[in-house]
Amino acid sequence: MDGSAATLALPGRTAEPAHYDVRLEVGEGGLLHWLPEPLISVRGSELRQRLRVDLAPGARLVLRDEQVLGRAGETSGRLSTRLTVFRAGRPLLDQQLDFGPGAPGWDGPAVLGGHRAVGQLLVVDPGFEDAPAESRLLGGTAALTPLAGPAVLVSAVAADALRLRRVLEGALTPPSGEPAAKDTSW
Repeated sequence: MDGSAATLALPGRTAEPAHYDVRLEVGEGGLLHWLPEPLISVRGSELRQRLRVDLAPGARLVLRDEQVLGRAGETSGRLSTRLTVFRAGRPLLDQQLDFGPGAPGWDGPAVLGGHRAVGQLLVVDPGFEDAPAESRLLGGTAALTPLAGPAVLVSAVAADALRLRRVLEGALTPPSGEPAAKDTSW
């Protein structure tokens, strides 16, 4: 699934945070590309987003999750995102990110380091059981990490949504000199 437009988290009518929950299931032998456009956290908004994915043992997944903290020239709203993925009923990934006013250290050097966009690319494929990926840094603002499961997670920060997308799209290209992946159908 590709989105056609970014999602804006806008300030609500009340002080209560908004909630955005998505649950996906992929059956045996299935392949899901979940590639929505970025979520933009607008100043004054407060959103709690949860994305849960349940995968059968032979299912494959390509999932991109991008957040932009504020529109151009604007400070961020409060955003809490949680990505939980289960494969064959067992946890594969459970990650929560918190940004914006009230979230401790979110804009410091250990988290965003001045960047305004953050994203993840998760690829789950049984083919990684026979040929696991190698951990590596990607251009200084991203890292590729193999997960038990079999899967790879790319985590990245960037100055804006366009740069973030470029980093995530290029993340699974093998480093110079390495052969391309056997199965690129995902």
